[in-house]
Amino acid sequence: MAAKPKLYYFDGRGRMESVRWLLAAAGVEYDEVLLQTAEELQNLIKDGKLLYEQVPMVEIDGMKMVQTRAILRYIAAKYNLYGKDLKEQLLIDMYVEGMRDLYDMIMLLPLALPEEKEKNLSFIAERATQRFFPVYEKVLKDGKNYLVGNQLSWADVHLLELILMVEECKSDILLAFPKLQEFKTRVSKLPRIQKFLQPGSPRKPPMDDACLEAVKKIFNLEKGLLFKYSSTVLADF
Repeated sequence: MAAKPKLYYFDGRGRMESVRWLLAAAGVEYDEVLLQTAEELQNLIKDGKLLYEQVPMVEIDGMKMVQTRAILRYIAAKYNLYGKDLKEQLLIDMYVEGMRDLYDMIMLLPLALPEEKEKNLSFIAERATQRFFPVYEKVLKDGKNYLVGNQLSWADVHLLELILMVEECKSDILLAFPKLQEFKTRVSKLPRIQKFLQPGSPRKPPMDDACLEAVKKIFNLEKGLLFKYSSTVLADF
């Protein structure tokens, strides 16, 4: 029997949350190694386990995989969530890459200064409703249940994750998007997804102050210095 995938990260969402979502959608159980100190991260680096001295890292199929997009593509392909041909894979990549732009904005919110919070929330809502959600609404208006092809793909899983994250910023964000509302309801009811959305699942909650303090210690970050740390945060956090 193959060993369970093992996920190395901190006890929070960050980059690893999309990996958790995709494994859940594939029905794959996994173990987690949750870093708590900077020393634990440095030990992984000293042991040569982190190719770029960054997490997330996933051990699967005898490999130590890093770089979030590479990890997600491998998992999607392995578990039949990456389309049936190159054209479908291209569409999945295009949709997911667009979602990552919005995802990054939300992921970095906890590291913004308090006085910037409302401005940042407004910016996220504006980009979601004016640039990103209209794309997916239009795709789904053609009577499709999924973004690409006729079955669930990585793009659908990531879109549901993103919708729920944006709703945490603005609860009524989908009012002008009826097809996305239907999509959210339909995909949330898929058995594996529904299980992941239940209390007590491996899904992580939004970052609170305690989690933020832990992240700052592990990665040696300072709140409010996003320009100084943007490359590090986007790669590691």
